Parts: sequence; C-alpha cells; structure tokens
Amino acid sequence: MTSLALAVAGMVLLLSSCAGSGEPLSAGRTPRASAPVQLWPDRKPPPAPQLPPGRSVDAVPGVPRVPSGDIRKADWLTVVKARVAAGSNLMGEPQFDDDTKQKINACNAEPAQCPVQTPRYQDLTGDGKAELIVGIEAHDTEADDIEYGTFLAVWVFTLNRGVVTQILEKDSNPLSIEIANGELIMRGYLGTPGRGKEIVRSVYAWDPQSKAMALRMIEIEKPDRPHHAPRHTP
Repeated sequence: MTSLALAVAGMVLLLSSCAGSGEPLSAGRTPRASAPVQLWPDRKPPPAPQLPPGRSVDAVPGVPRVPSGDIRKADWLTVVKARVAAGSNLMGEPQFDDDTKQKINACNAEPAQCPVQTPRYQDLTGDGKAELIVGIEAHDTEADDIEYGTFLAVWVFTLNRGVVTQILEKDSNPLSIEIANGELIMRGYLGTPGRGKEIVRSVYAWDPQSKAMALRMIEIEKPDRPHHAPRHTP
C-alpha cells in the first residue's frame, strides 16, 4: 500500500512538471493602457514649417537663348564665363580671386589647369529636363586656416523659357556630392572647433515658389569610432 502511494505521488509530480513547462508564466499585473492627454489644447499652434526661401535669380547675361529647351545645347564654358563676368551683381556672392578667373578664361587653351570640374546634367526641378551642374575649385583669399583655404563653388543652371538662369550657388569644401531623388546632397566636415570630425549633410531641393534650389534639411553625422584589431597575448 505504501509503495502504491509513492508511485501515484511520483506520477502526479511528473505530470505537473510537464504541464508547467509548456505554459506561459505570469509577468505580474499589466499596467492599464490610457489614451494620450494633450496639454493646453486651446493654445494656438505655430505655423507649419516651410522650406527656407530660395533666392530668386535673374538670367545669366551674355548667354545666348536656347530655343530647343535642352540646356545641353548651351556651351557650359560660355555659361561659366558669363556667370564669372556678372560677378556679385547676379547672386550677391563674392568673386573668385584673379588666379581662378585667369584659369577659367584659359580652360580651352590649357584644359589640364582648368578649375572647372566636368559638367554634369541631372533633372533637379522635376520637369523631366536636365539642369547643368558645375563645380569650380577656387581659393579663399580671406581664410585664416590653410585647411579651409580652398573651396568648391557648386553652381546649378536651368532654362526658363529658353533663358539660362542660375538656381543654386553654394561655396563649400565637401567630402562628397551626389544626386538622389532629384535632390542635391553635400557632405563635409562640420569644422566647428571642439566638435571633432563630425560630418554635416546638407540637402538642397527645388522650391517651386522661389524658382530656386532651397536648403531642405541639415543633418550631423557622428564619425564612426576607429576600429582597433584585438591584441593577441602570446
């Protein structure tokens, strides 16, 4: 009788342990869900954010009209020289130094010394037609630090009823420039003392109101930490 009782007790213990292993255990009392509570609902909300206004620009003087509507038909070097000749009267930006101007004017005769990068054509206004994008390596005569003594002038031109018009001018020293989804993206060092080598990512997009490229977004990217190989103990 005693042996039978022990066998039954062992079977009950075995069954209870098997059942418990497959069932979820309670994590305690679940907090009651509640709807969000809005603070000061009667407060007047701020106006909706808008793109920073682009600069309305005039036609680049001295460039022939392009009746075909294809900016590739406009000689890119003629466009650049005309823009340089227009100077700060067009966009309000400072001029290049004399050395850069001379090299631009001599691009045909001395292409190896030409500071103008190979022109690129991409649709940035969303109308299905390409814009002219040029980059010009130049010297910053007012820079105190030799590290920032050079810059790249990025110019974008479009056609407005056949007239070559500038829609972006940006002076920077970027690490990279790319076009994605009709936006121009520039990445470069932030350059702020004490902040290390942080990267700033600037995105420019077409603003149909001002008919120019406007700064849409700025992001700061933290640099990746240097990877050190593990040391092997002999």
